Amino acid sequence: MSLLVVGLSHRSAPVSVLERASLAAGTQAELLRDTLAAEPAVEAAVLATCNRIELYADVDKFHAGVAELSTLLARHSGVGLDELTPYLYVHYEDRAVHHLFSVACGLDSMVVGEGQILGQIKDALALGQELHTAGRLLNDLFQQALRVGKRAHSETGIDRAGQSLVTFGLEQLAEGRDPGVWAKGKRALVIGAGSMSSLAAATLARTGVAEIVVANRTRARADRLVEILGQAGGTGVVAHAVEMAAVADELTRADVVVSCTGATGLVLSAEAVAGALGLDFDSADVAPDAPFAAPPADLDQHAAWVENGSATATAQAQAVRRVTVPAQSTGPVRLALLDLAMPRDIDGGAGRLDGVRLVDIESLAEASADAPMAADVDQVRTIVADEVAAFGAAQRAAHITPTVVALRTMAAGVVAGEIARLDGRLPDLDEKQRAEISQTVRRVVDKLLHAPTVRVKQLASEPGGAGYADALRELFDLDPQTVAAVSRADLNDPNRGRS
Repeated sequence: MSLLVVGLSHRSAPVSVLERASLAAGTQAELLRDTLAAEPAVEAAVLATCNRIELYADVDKFHAGVAELSTLLARHSGVGLDELTPYLYVHYEDRAVHHLFSVACGLDSMVVGEGQILGQIKDALALGQELHTAGRLLNDLFQQALRVGKRAHSETGIDRAGQSLVTFGLEQLAEGRDPGVWAKGKRALVIGAGSMSSLAAATLARTGVAEIVVANRTRARADRLVEILGQAGGTGVVAHAVEMAAVADELTRADVVVSCTGATGLVLSAEAVAGALGLDFDSADVAPDAPFAAPPADLDQHAAWVENGSATATAQAQAVRRVTVPAQSTGPVRLALLDLAMPRDIDGGAGRLDGVRLVDIESLAEASADAPMAADVDQVRTIVADEVAAFGAAQRAAHITPTVVALRTMAAGVVAGEIARLDGRLPDLDEKQRAEISQTVRRVVDKLLHAPTVRVKQLASEPGGAGYADALRELFDLDPQTVAAVSRADLNDPNRGRS
């Protein structure tokens, strides 16, 4: 196994870089195809969410793999390699497995313990399967990550350590008050009708808002979301859909706005928010966000960090994750804005207007960094460590399986050849005698091979056990092409790794 992951997330990069480096669905497919077309990757999968982009690959050369994956991420994200490199992190082999399992459990999420990441990992696997870029290693890895994530949520109280971004965002808007009391009777405007917007609308309905207006570029999707909200019995929320062109009018009547679209530009400008509140707008009054400072880095440094245990990389990432959150306006809040989009939907300057409170991805990251960690987090970390060890052992054991199969195939061929020669020398044997002799010879061979093959599988599952397959092939003079044929047959099994 030579698993490599190169990526960036809210822990390593500022929002201003993340939102520019976001990957659309079509771009993800192109990235995967180009990764396989370029050496040294033979498998690839991409995990792209609103606050992380990670490219996973099975590579045969570490340094070349880091350089190639980093270059491809820069090319397809639209951010230059020199600018992107300081924010990239690299994980290799067991550390890469540990990273994905931690991500699946919500340990690496902006809000610790959130479960939405499991659906995003499942989507990443499905795309890799659809494009046939996820082979045996990545199918096994992502399937196991999903199981580990589900185990963490079912066996521990990790859910208590955090909530979804929507719930956490509403708590931030409520500023310490009970979100149910804060939201009661409010009129909400939800911009977008995708998965995150749908979750936001459902959460608002359960929280107790009186009315929800859904605006979306495609009216049919907005209508569908309104229909779903109407079917959610017991909330008592009134919901209806509007065209995107009506957002400006709806903004004048809204108490809270949640926006999460796939737009590449701003959906709500500071000027539009000011206009909805009847405020005089002067862009000079809205100071730009403070710049994000990052230390210099290059690809060689990334490689060195990984080979030296990545302690330097961890410390560097922690030092880099200092975000200056724009100052919020003071006084009574007339309009609460929750921006869950990446790139951002709402102009950051809107949060500095009188009577406006803005919570976005960046401020959520800052708030969650100070949130108390539940005791269950330690239990989840233990689960991750155990699962990483088990996965490594299983992969090492699987590596020797084709060799063992080839050995038994060779032994079966030897037995068949000897039985055929016996038939030529003793043609007068009846069927019963021939069958008894054949069964006896096969039992002898099976008994001779049983202990060595069981033991070699056990040895191969231990750290450093990869060489036992080579030793077995050398000792029994196995045909490498036979071993490769067994590997290809296993890899091409249509039922392998399907979700």
